[in-house]
Amino acid sequence: MSEIESILKERRLFKPRPEFAKTAHIPSFAAYEKIYRDSVKNPEKFWATQAKALLQWDKPWKKVLKWNPPFAQWFIGGKLNASVNCVDRHVLGGRRNKAAIIWEGEPGETRTITYAQLHRDVCRLANALKSRGAKKGDRVCVYMPLVPELAVALLACARIGATHSVVFGGFSAQSLVDRINDQKASLVITADGGYRRGSIINLKAAVDEALPKCPTVHSVIVYQRTKQDIPMKAGRDVWWHEIVEKQPAVCKPESVDAEHPLFILYTSGSTGKPKGIQHSTGGYLLGATYTSKYVFDLKDDDVYWCTADVGWVTGHTYVVYGPLSCGATVLMYEGAPNHPGPDRFWDIVERHRVNILYTAPTAIRAFMKWGEQWPKKHDLSSLRLLGSVGEPINPEAWMWYHRNIGGGKCPIVDTWWQTETGGILISPLPGATPTIPGSATRPLPGIVVDIVDKDGNPSGTGGGFLVIRKPWPHMMRTIYGDPDRFKKTYFSQVKPDKKGVSSTYFTGDGAHRDKNGYFFVIGRVDDVIKVAGHRLGTAEIESALVSHPRVAEAAVVGRPDDLTGEAVVAFVTVKMNGGDKPGESLISELKEHVTRAIGSIAKPADIRFTDMLPKTRSGKIMRRLLRDIATGRETTGDTTTLEDFSVLAKLRALQGDEE
Repeated sequence: MSEIESILKERRLFKPRPEFAKTAHIPSFAAYEKIYRDSVKNPEKFWATQAKALLQWDKPWKKVLKWNPPFAQWFIGGKLNASVNCVDRHVLGGRRNKAAIIWEGEPGETRTITYAQLHRDVCRLANALKSRGAKKGDRVCVYMPLVPELAVALLACARIGATHSVVFGGFSAQSLVDRINDQKASLVITADGGYRRGSIINLKAAVDEALPKCPTVHSVIVYQRTKQDIPMKAGRDVWWHEIVEKQPAVCKPESVDAEHPLFILYTSGSTGKPKGIQHSTGGYLLGATYTSKYVFDLKDDDVYWCTADVGWVTGHTYVVYGPLSCGATVLMYEGAPNHPGPDRFWDIVERHRVNILYTAPTAIRAFMKWGEQWPKKHDLSSLRLLGSVGEPINPEAWMWYHRNIGGGKCPIVDTWWQTETGGILISPLPGATPTIPGSATRPLPGIVVDIVDKDGNPSGTGGGFLVIRKPWPHMMRTIYGDPDRFKKTYFSQVKPDKKGVSSTYFTGDGAHRDKNGYFFVIGRVDDVIKVAGHRLGTAEIESALVSHPRVAEAAVVGRPDDLTGEAVVAFVTVKMNGGDKPGESLISELKEHVTRAIGSIAKPADIRFTDMLPKTRSGKIMRRLLRDIATGRETTGDTTTLEDFSVLAKLRALQGDEE
């Protein structure tokens, strides 16, 4: 692989505000650099210090790390329980009556659950699970809307040592079948339904459709959310409220080994069946707690809102385990950001006085599309920190977020990580790191990141593969039931040994690093376009397009071209208040805009306007599907994570109209 060329330059720099840095956990860049140097000089000492300070252990470990690439074991011999760390220690440590979860349903109802109430609910569900035969080592599938009981379900599984596997509530019955059978789950926790944009999503119907094909499931616990009539199968199905309310409010936690599997979370591959990413208890919980505390600079009086669904890893780490382990107050919202109006998020921030907001670039670009008049209707002065997660954020969206949501005063933590990494690896520290729009800046202490070519040679300030050189506690342990796929996918891409295994973790992302050591992630390596011998990252071309005042969102792919090898094809969504219907004049204007911003090499050969882009339910654009459309191919591979299947038909119809 030759270098991936960095073609978009960003020079705006935002230093931490002195008043924020004064009270930050890490108050200066010099402090960060010293901690970082010490952490990579002796990583085992660093992580052991963090583990002792941040977690409650039942039994100390004998050895910090055993690294037999690609398999890592952390805190060997140590024992703990994740639910104790997230609930019990706060109940006993002075946070008994503090709000653990503030919840708002899409129809508008609200609930506040204290740590004492959360402890009671977790213990009762844990006892209910045991009464239905669940035990340590079992796998429990969780398929629920975003209600507090979803967090309760995860913590109850952790309390008894059962491994949970959450399936996002928008997935189909077939997705349930695939995931349940792969892990051989014995019990399902679900709900009658949930609310999304004013409609009821019938979750129990999908479970009923799936389970005849899932022979290992013997029991289903059903939470009553929407109260519509649903069938209940005698002997298999029980109502949550009927079985849980009669259980004791005390349940002795199961002390598990640090390497005990806490959860399995399935992520789709480009082809074939979804991958069951397996995370440990001790290492994962440490990473979740450590990153929550330092990246979000969590304080005891903060109201913290991560907008992700718990069906995704962001919800696991930064709605449930990380902030609750830190003893934070977590806000959860069930529904869509634009129901009943485009200002629902800002109404929530104002009413609940949210201090920390962590959301996705795709949501920010949607807010841009809807217009700045919506946040202007609300008092957002309670916000003190903003975060971005899910994919690289383009500078224009970063600046919109900074000005319109943060009021020009809130630091933005642009975080880079993956389902497989368990938690954030590259991010600014808000009181310490000067930020550049579009850059995740520097790796966190304890994390060794590099950019290399396919032979593992460092690229300096050039572009190439983004890799992780050393193991970290919250890294995935394996792909459930498929260690060979784990090796091949993540540890065979960069300079493997004679057995085909490397000690370097391959992220699948391309990136470049500037002279100050700041990392700019420029998208998946699969999304690199080779134009006339130049390897261009799609994220930078998309960023140039979105910097145009008419453009809300853009996705760029390549298609074969006889002259240049590949040609740039752009799918563009325009802002709602952008004026006339887009046509040939705007196409010419956008092509020239990209030429001025980047250069003629990146000028799109084809620009297509669309109301929507194909996205996963977590908000990531599925560029693989756009490549199929741009080249006229049939769609292949896994599409179970696609949010709206009608988008593909509309895009194909659009292509037909143009031809």
